[in-house]
Amino acid sequence: MRFFHQCLLLIFFSTGLFCASSHGQVLTGEDSLYAGLVAKEQSTVLSGYGEARYTLDTRRKNAEASLSRVVLFVGHKFNNKISLFTELELEDALVVGQQGDEAGIGKGGISMEQAFLKFNLTPTTYLVAGLFIPRLGIINENHLPTTFNGVDRPFVEQLIIPSTWREVGVGIYGGVRGIPGLNYSFSLTNGLNSGGFSNGSGIRDGRQLGSAATGLGLGASGSLLYYVDHFRFQVSGYIGGSTAVEKRVADSLQLNSGPFGNPVMLGEADGQYNNNGWSVKAIVTGINIPNAKNINLAYANNTPSGIYGGYAEAAYNLLYAKHGDAKTLALFGRYEYLDLNASIPKNALKNDANRQQYIVAGLTYKPIRGIAIKADYIQHITGEPNPALIITPFPQTVPYYTSNGFVNLGVAYNF
Repeated sequence: MRFFHQCLLLIFFSTGLFCASSHGQVLTGEDSLYAGLVAKEQSTVLSGYGEARYTLDTRRKNAEASLSRVVLFVGHKFNNKISLFTELELEDALVVGQQGDEAGIGKGGISMEQAFLKFNLTPTTYLVAGLFIPRLGIINENHLPTTFNGVDRPFVEQLIIPSTWREVGVGIYGGVRGIPGLNYSFSLTNGLNSGGFSNGSGIRDGRQLGSAATGLGLGASGSLLYYVDHFRFQVSGYIGGSTAVEKRVADSLQLNSGPFGNPVMLGEADGQYNNNGWSVKAIVTGINIPNAKNINLAYANNTPSGIYGGYAEAAYNLLYAKHGDAKTLALFGRYEYLDLNASIPKNALKNDANRQQYIVAGLTYKPIRGIAIKADYIQHITGEPNPALIITPFPQTVPYYTSNGFVNLGVAYNF
């Protein structure tokens, strides 16, 4: 019942503030290639994005500075029908063990964020094949740091919808003939690895991300996306297997095998509105893991059976009256609620610290397209942690604050 109350609050908040949608601007070389706006028969496109941040923890009196990510996009148009898209990402500046990291301070990683071929079937329909990002939620597919407010991506779309979530597979995207503005997508990818699930980060560490993904598991996702006037509405969902081991091992762990063994089901609905300097968005989402009990027996990772959450955000461009969309100083506020163990199987432990609220407010300044300077304050509120889950007892236990504030500064670019 609490879930529906939270949903109603989010819908009420977003509906009451819905006073601002553009269908999206082509801002990068990647966007131009994707939209078919590269004129030459054969052409190679360079593009990319990045962001750096500074965070002050007001309770622990500690700060952290990081080059969060730098992404280089290289694309190639073979002809009017076939194009290649690749993105190479470096996170947190330095990978442990690299030259110059004798002290082992590196926390970063290098990964492919996407590498796929796009085949244009008709002017409105195309196929993708390779490592790509399915259309789920608001941020997963459209995750450029200059496109969202706040230094952090919304926490609901990090901890429930584990953005940026990419896998190896095939997908089809298109528009519904006869209904202007209605688009669809369907994709089939490799599945998840339930050995990486946890009570605190959900399915995030169960993503295989195209890195020698194992098992017979498959993931099917689909979406309906509708543009009307200044609104953008979407519903999307995912169902996938999470037994990432061969059948012999699965049998010994008492896990179901097969393409959709130990399934994970995720669903979401979101809406956005942009007009006259106003921007408003809201999303509700949830995950169901019906075989969480068996996963816990196999991996003892305290996997929950149910997760849900949502957020609503409103922003206004203080410079809109003078500059329109050419220059932005957005004042924004966002409320997020999520419960990462909304329901648990009998062999799991409840942790009220996973019932979280985030109150975020700040400014986003865009002097030109492709550049964002950000500042925000986050109030993070949780329940009390379960002492049975504290491995290191007092006096070694690190203090836990059920209410904590963070000041964040960030810069971001895309081209």
